[in-house]
Amino acid sequence: MKLMNRYEEIAISTDFIPLGQFMKMMNVLDSGGMVKAYLQDIGVLVNDERVYQRGKKLYPGDSVTVDDIGTFVVSKE
Repeated sequence: MKLMNRYEEIAISTDFIPLGQFMKMMNVLDSGGMVKAYLQDIGVLVNDERVYQRGKKLYPGDSVTVDDIGTFVVSKE
């Protein structure tokens, strides 16, 4: 895991994206298995609410904060 505190917008071409897929796009964890384990064990903040579900739908404007890494915002391509 890369340790830093950053802010980044990540564009999607669809109306929404599942949290697990979005986390893979963020490139902060090495594999889908690591994303699954991280979400189950620690979770992330989605719009300031702790979430553990990989299937949580994210829409443009939603923010995902990963502890000790940073905040990533969903944007529309």
